[in-house]
Amino acid sequence: MKILVISDEACPALWDYYVPGRLADYQLIISCGDLKPGYLSFLVTMARCPVLYVPGNHDEIYERTPPEGCDNIDGKVVEYNGLRIMGLGGCRKYHPGPYQYTDREMRGRILRLRWPIRKAGGVDILVTHAPAEGLGDGEDMAHWGFPSLRTFLDKYRPAYHLHGHVHMTYGSRSQRVTEYNGTTVINAYERYTLEIPDREVPEHKKNRLIWMNDPPKYD
Repeated sequence: MKILVISDEACPALWDYYVPGRLADYQLIISCGDLKPGYLSFLVTMARCPVLYVPGNHDEIYERTPPEGCDNIDGKVVEYNGLRIMGLGGCRKYHPGPYQYTDREMRGRILRLRWPIRKAGGVDILVTHAPAEGLGDGEDMAHWGFPSLRTFLDKYRPAYHLHGHVHMTYGSRSQRVTEYNGTTVINAYERYTLEIPDREVPEHKKNRLIWMNDPPKYD
């Protein structure tokens, strides 16, 4: 499966200078946050594959204008073509505003997902906006990683952890790909292509998003 992972900055080649067919090879798009809803809606229209997203700390607009045609997996566990994907948006709390959490609050959010994780039989891809502590985070308070996410990686050992929040332009500490305890940690800043071998899934589950906890309610 070929997956486009995006975060924080719109890619000009996929937005301002888009060429029809450029997204044809992708089977899934995952956004790690801080992207305009119109950008995500454009991508889901052009790619004709699912776009999954979690909110970043600058995505207050999602509460009024969520990305059309896209699926919010914040606080959810889903399965798509055999891949079990869990989403946790937001960052460490550094000033008043939505989508910001203390580490204790994030730990509670993770605990509430124990049953969906168990139902799915584990997690293959963890999607967050902020990184785990010490794994691609920054030195300033706004870009500290979550210790609770590192604990999650230690316990569940997903194959991949996709995050944004820390721009690759911030300095030498920013790394695109790192390895930690069996998990490949990927900073999705702007865009990154992730290719995973296809898995055998029953025909009735192919190209279908399966929710391990309650699916979203649409008005």
